[in-house]
Amino acid sequence: MRISLKLFASLAVHLPAELRSRHQQELEVAPGATVLEVLQGQGIPPGQCAIVLVEGVWVAPAERATRVLTEGEALAVWPPVAGG
Repeated sequence: MRISLKLFASLAVHLPAELRSRHQQELEVAPGATVLEVLQGQGIPPGQCAIVLVEGVWVAPAERATRVLTEGEALAVWPPVAGG
């Protein structure tokens, strides 16, 4: 099944170099894949996933291992942000 993976800020390094400026990659994932499985499959450490949205809806850390993705959904991820 196909989904869109959108990675922002420092997480863009987990995308192919030619797609980093677009912050998005179309991925083929197994039916029934969870948010956590997709993130781990891309080598993204869970601790670097501060904000995770599926179709614009926040997915809490405790739900990432059970939130199953469906065909055509967009998974967007932002790292922790610090500033002052």
